[in-house]
Amino acid sequence: MADDSRSRLGRGLASLIGDVGTENPANDRGTGNRSQRRVPIEHVRANPHNPRKTFAEAELADLTNSIRERGIIQPIIVRAVKGTENFEIIAGERRWRAAQRAALHDVPVVVVEVNDQEALQLAIIENVQRADLNPLEEAAGYQALADDHHYSQEEIAKTVGKSRSHVANTMRLLKLSDPVKAFLNSGELSAGHARLLVGQPNAEALAKDIVARGLNVRQVEEISRDNPARPDRAPRTSKSKDADTAALERRVSDALGLKVSVDHGAGGNGTVHIKYKDLDQLDEIMRRLARGK
Repeated sequence: MADDSRSRLGRGLASLIGDVGTENPANDRGTGNRSQRRVPIEHVRANPHNPRKTFAEAELADLTNSIRERGIIQPIIVRAVKGTENFEIIAGERRWRAAQRAALHDVPVVVVEVNDQEALQLAIIENVQRADLNPLEEAAGYQALADDHHYSQEEIAKTVGKSRSHVANTMRLLKLSDPVKAFLNSGELSAGHARLLVGQPNAEALAKDIVARGLNVRQVEEISRDNPARPDRAPRTSKSKDADTAALERRVSDALGLKVSVDHGAGGNGTVHIKYKDLDQLDEIMRRLARGK
């Protein structure tokens, strides 16, 4: 897809539908009219590719009660299903579900003309921008943009208005095991907790401990920092380093602004460890290395 099209999608549905007009029943069959109209609720169907899979029962019940009292204030955004009288939801599935519970016969919609690819992208983008997704749903949405539409992390970040490091850290949550994901889906673990568990060999045990003890993210950071089993922790040697190696470590650390450890072997080989706190620091390291080529 061209960059200008991705930029248009990144502005969300507003860039496609403009200002939503007032209801005009006389124009219900107008294919080009983007004003609000009402359609039978049975003619509206869910989007099978909607990244949002979880709808909290309490929130849905509250919305159902509100719709019974006041109706649907904000229209559902849909696209026409070719060859039928039906419409597929792009944004507003929760309102549609609540309207069904409230036994409404019809619902207000705005019909937009988008293809399959744009419909999927908009479903992901709108949910992310509205913060309607849990962390794993958000991660799956980003992964779908990457896998199905060949978005880079930078393009995803620009499209949804997040930082690249946020997108990368969120996508990493998909690497967690199913038991840890279950804690995250239930809300017992936050995204901050879960990010610290990615790559941990004992992630499931740590997750259970976090939930049982009610630990906050800072406490988990301390546990991870003190855990010798951390895969990203540089191995410590009991042998003190010679003055030349220590001086080299200081020079490189000062140059990078990061902690650097040099483990020099007896045969002339060795390992350099550079410790970074987040993906932004890793990006800076990689940029410096690339410039040095």
